[in-house]
Amino acid sequence: MVSTWYLAGLGLFVALSDMFGGYDRYIYAELFDRMADVTRAGDNPWTSESFEYYDTEFGYGTWCALLSYITYNRYIFIFVTTITAYFLLIRSFKDYSDNVPFTIILFLGLWFFFTFTYLRQVMGCAVGALSYRYVIKRDFKRFIIIWFIAYSFHNSALLLLPIYFLPPIRKFKIETVIQFMVICFLIGLTPIPQGLFSTYDAIDDARVAAGGYNQASGFRIAYLLEAGFFLYFILKNYKKIPETPKDIIFLNMSLIFCAILLVFVKSENGGRMSWYFMVPLVCFLPKVCLERRKINSYGLIIIVTCFFLYYRIYNSWQTTMHALYPYKTFLTDGHRQGDNIYDEFEYDTNYDEDKFYRPALWFMK
Repeated sequence: MVSTWYLAGLGLFVALSDMFGGYDRYIYAELFDRMADVTRAGDNPWTSESFEYYDTEFGYGTWCALLSYITYNRYIFIFVTTITAYFLLIRSFKDYSDNVPFTIILFLGLWFFFTFTYLRQVMGCAVGALSYRYVIKRDFKRFIIIWFIAYSFHNSALLLLPIYFLPPIRKFKIETVIQFMVICFLIGLTPIPQGLFSTYDAIDDARVAAGGYNQASGFRIAYLLEAGFFLYFILKNYKKIPETPKDIIFLNMSLIFCAILLVFVKSENGGRMSWYFMVPLVCFLPKVCLERRKINSYGLIIIVTCFFLYYRIYNSWQTTMHALYPYKTFLTDGHRQGDNIYDEFEYDTNYDEDKFYRPALWFMK
C-alpha cells in the first residue's frame, strides 16, 4: 500500500510540473490547444488539422479529441494524461511484481524521467502493459484488443505483437540466448535499425526538422553497457528462475528488452523502442535480487546502479537544458528563470501571465 501511494505521488509530481522535459511536451500541448480551439468553436475535433497529425495513431488523436470536450487548457490535458498513464502503471506493478518497492527503484533509474516528456509513447507503453496478463492466460482476443489500442497511441507498439506467440513455458538455452544477443548487436552496427523509425508519424518528423532529436547519433556505449549489465544478472541466475508461464514470459520479455538496446546501439532514440518491455523487466528482476524477501548481493548492485542511472539522466538533462531544477508546478504563473526550453519553444506567452487563461473545464468562461 505504501509503495502504491509513493508511485501515485510520483505521478502527481510529474503531472503538476510546469512544461518540463523539452520540446515534446510543447508540441503535444500546442497540437492539443489547436484541437481544443476547434472544439470550443463548436466544430468537430476529429476533422481538425491537429487530428490529421495523428492519422496513423488515431487512438492518441481520439484521446486528445475527447479531452478537448472536457478542458481547453494544456496543463489540464497534460495532468489527466499523465495521471492516467501512472494509474495504469500502478495496476501493472501491483499485478506483475513480487516486490513493488524494488520495482519502483528500477523504474526510477530506468524510466521515470522520460514520463515527463514522451506523453504519447508512455501512454502506449502503459496501455500495452495491460496486455501481458492475456499473454499469460493465452487469451488472444483480449490481448489483440489491448495491443491494438496501444498501437493506436504509438505505432512502435507493433513490437509487442509477436510476444503472444513466444513459447509460454520454454526457457531457451543460455548458449542460444548469447548467440541471439550477438546477432542483435551485429545488426545494430548496420544501417538497418534506422528503417524502423519509419513507423513514427509526422510528429516525429516535425521533431527532427525542428532539431528536437537526431536519429543517427553514432555508437551508444550506454545502451551496450545497460544491456550487458542486465543480461549478466539474468543469465547468472538463469537456472534459479521458476518455470511458471508468467516467469518464463517475463524472462523472455526481459531478454528482448536487452536485445532491442543492442539492435539500436547506434541510434539516439532507439532505446525508446525497448520501453514496451520495461514493465516486464522491472517486475521480473526481483526474482533474481531477492532471497526469502531479503535483498541479496545482486540486488544491492542493481540498486546502486539504478541510483547512478537516475543521477546520470538528471545531470544530463539539467546540464543540457535546465529541464528539472528548480521544480515548478503550473499552479503558479510565470516560468523559471534561465529556462532555455521555454525561450525556444513556448508558443503562447499568455500562459506565462495566467496558466488558466484558457478554461480548465468546458463550462468555465
